[in-house]
Amino acid sequence: MGKRGNGEGSISRRKNGGWMGQYVVYTAEGRKRKTVYGKTRAEVAKKLNKALSDREDGLFFDAGNLKVGEYMDRWLRDSVEGNVGPRTLANYKLQVRRHIKPVLGEIQLKTLTPAHVQGLYRQKLDAGLAPSSVRYIHAVLHRALTQALRWGLVPRNVSEAVDLPKLVSEEVDALTPEEARKFLDAARGDRFEALYVVAVMTGMRRGELLGLRWSDIDLGQNAPATLRVGRQLQRMRDGSGLKFVAPKGGKGRTIRLPSRAVEALKAHRARQAEERLKAGPLYRDEGLVFASEVGTPLEPSNIDRRSFKPLLKKAGLPDIRFHDLRHTCATVLLSQGVNPKFVQELLGHADIKLTLGTYSHFLPSMGDQTANAMESALG
Repeated sequence: MGKRGNGEGSISRRKNGGWMGQYVVYTAEGRKRKTVYGKTRAEVAKKLNKALSDREDGLFFDAGNLKVGEYMDRWLRDSVEGNVGPRTLANYKLQVRRHIKPVLGEIQLKTLTPAHVQGLYRQKLDAGLAPSSVRYIHAVLHRALTQALRWGLVPRNVSEAVDLPKLVSEEVDALTPEEARKFLDAARGDRFEALYVVAVMTGMRRGELLGLRWSDIDLGQNAPATLRVGRQLQRMRDGSGLKFVAPKGGKGRTIRLPSRAVEALKAHRARQAEERLKAGPLYRDEGLVFASEVGTPLEPSNIDRRSFKPLLKKAGLPDIRFHDLRHTCATVLLSQGVNPKFVQELLGHADIKLTLGTYSHFLPSMGDQTANAMESALG
């Protein structure tokens, strides 16, 4: 029997006359001894050298008996938690619990194939899930399997070999400028008038509006009026309730306020001061701009039911979502010829492609502008 140094493996003769070599690797289940076989000592030595070289180069893959469901739980705990925001973590956990584990959870990680993954996506589409939702499931699974590849548990990311469902462009529901004026006129005197004015004129997301503090706003006594978007209020999908989290994309932005928004906010602040006096010791002052009558964070669905939807009906307008006020802001600005880059920055889009892709059909025709520009320069 031939011996090597510690960790270098060993070669020995078997009872049947053949040869075998043994070496140690570290897997998902801990330290494991592996064996190679051959008819001659030279053949085994060659196989053993190759195995040891692969081990040193990080080319050995063994997830043991680890199942996909067990791995996903480990990935969420060891890799995701603490590295993403609370809402993103809650969304990842929801995708794993609701979609990935029920279908793939009992399959061993090392035997997972592209066909398994493709089958998951087909099953979800057949169940009525939107293509965008299936693509989000894919994003979570792909990220998890990329980490498994980095950890040396699998030789490749099998989710890269599947076909994703094609996204269907959704129509943007936005109010026309005339409809937006009708809506804001209907909102005059409403407790949330300032909320709607700021939403339409800045394109802020509802969560960003509900996360605003008075300390984030400068109403412009000695300088242009601005507000700072630094957080948002979100209801966690894991059932943990309402939480203040970082704005989408993790990056804040500063917005210049139009004069009508400034006046609406000043009137709103005066009304809120009256509510504070009326509530007395029951008022919980958290510095929120848009709060309940006792100062606590607002439940988004209550705004829809008690104020937003009734105002739409009062104004005789289509039954749109609150989020469509954001679309209204963007489409009004673009239709008035505002540079799409400025609109991107106002909305907080990470990429101009998102802005153009969403609102390109609202851009005014460039034919006359380009022709007139060329005529002016060279005509």
